[in-house]
Amino acid sequence: MKEIVLRKFSEIFGDTDGVKVFFAPGRVNLIGEHTDYNGGHVFPCALTIGTYCAARKRTDRRLRFYSMNFEQAGVLESSLDELVPSQAAGWTNYPKGVIWAFEEKGMKLPCGLDILLNGNIPNGSGLSSSASVEVLTGAILRELFGFAVTNQELALIGQYSENRFNKVNCGIMDQFAIAMGKKDHAIFLDTADLSYEYAPIALDGAKIVIACSNKKRGLGDSKYNERRSECETALAELRKVVDINSLGELDRETFEKYQSAIQSEVRRKRARHAVCENQRTLRAVEALKKGDIAEFGKLMNASHVSLRDDYEVTGVELDTLVEEAWKIDGVIGSRMTGAGFGGCTVSIVRDEAIDGFIEKVGAAYLKKIGYAADFYVVEIGDGPVTLA
Repeated sequence: MKEIVLRKFSEIFGDTDGVKVFFAPGRVNLIGEHTDYNGGHVFPCALTIGTYCAARKRTDRRLRFYSMNFEQAGVLESSLDELVPSQAAGWTNYPKGVIWAFEEKGMKLPCGLDILLNGNIPNGSGLSSSASVEVLTGAILRELFGFAVTNQELALIGQYSENRFNKVNCGIMDQFAIAMGKKDHAIFLDTADLSYEYAPIALDGAKIVIACSNKKRGLGDSKYNERRSECETALAELRKVVDINSLGELDRETFEKYQSAIQSEVRRKRARHAVCENQRTLRAVEALKKGDIAEFGKLMNASHVSLRDDYEVTGVELDTLVEEAWKIDGVIGSRMTGAGFGGCTVSIVRDEAIDGFIEKVGAAYLKKIGYAADFYVVEIGDGPVTLA
C-alpha cells in the first residue's frame, strides 16, 4: 500500500520529494456500545485495516487534499486561513478539523500540506474511518512539525475536533482505540477517567468476522446526537434522587430502584441500556480473562438485544445479519458494532464455520434486504505508525 499511495501522490501532486507515508487503523468494538459518552466502559481493538496517507509540507499556507476513495471529488483545496467546516469540503472536514484543533491548542502550523489518503476501511461501515483519518492527521502533524503530543493526546484532539468542528457529539472510544491500539489486544477503557488496561485476545480456534451491511449512514445526520441528548436528560432526572455523575456509575439494581425519576419511558429505556451495557462489558472482560469465550459470546448477543430493544439503533439490516448469524453452528457471539443505523456487525466464529457463515448469512441477507453484505475476517493490530 505504501508504494500505491506514493505512486498516486506523484501522479496527483507532481513528485514525491519530501513525502512521508503514514498509517492509522480502523477499530471495532467487541462490546460496550453507546457507553463511552455515558461514563461507562468499552472494549474496542484496533484493526490491521485502516487509512494510509502520503503527506508533505508546502512552502505556502495552502492545503491540498486528495482521496483515492473519493476520486470523483478530485483535489480539494483550502488554506490554513480557511479552517471552517463546510458541506462543500466533504471528507476534508475531518483532517481540517484536526488542524484547527491543533491550532486551537496553541500548535500553529507554519505552512500548509499536500495530503493524499487511501483507506481500506469500507466507507460508512461503522469501523471508524472518520476517527482513523483524525488520528492519522494528528500523527502527520506531530511527525512533520515536531509537535510534542502523545498518542493519548492525539485521541483527545481527534474527539475535540469532531465535537467542536464537525458538530458530532461522539465519545472518546473510537479515537482512543485507534491511537492506543496494540496488536492482539483489546483495550478495556473506563471512559469516565480514561484509565485502561490491555487485554490479550486469545480466541483459540476462532476469529473475528466483520459483516458490513452496506447501508450508508452519516453520524451527524443520524439519531446519534438524539440518543446522547436522551441519556443526558435521563441523567439529569436521576441526579435529583441519587448522587451520580454519569449513568456508568450505576449498577442494574440501583438503576431499578431509582428509574421512576426518569419522566419518559423512552428515556428510561435509553438509560437502562447504558447502565446494563456497562455491566455486561465488565462481565465480558472478566469472562475473557478466565478463558470463558462462550460466556463472552452470550454477553455479545445480549448486547445486541439491548441495542435493538432499549436503544433502538439497529434496524432491519443489522438485525438480519445478527439473527442469521445466531442460527449458525460455530458462531460464539454476534452483535452490531458502532453507532448503529447501518454499518457493521462483529461476530466471533470458529475457524471451521467461517466459510459457511459467510455463505449462509450472506445469502439470507441478500434475499431479505435486496443487496449484498461484505464480510471481512480481521486481525487486531497496532495504532498509528510512520511507514517511511
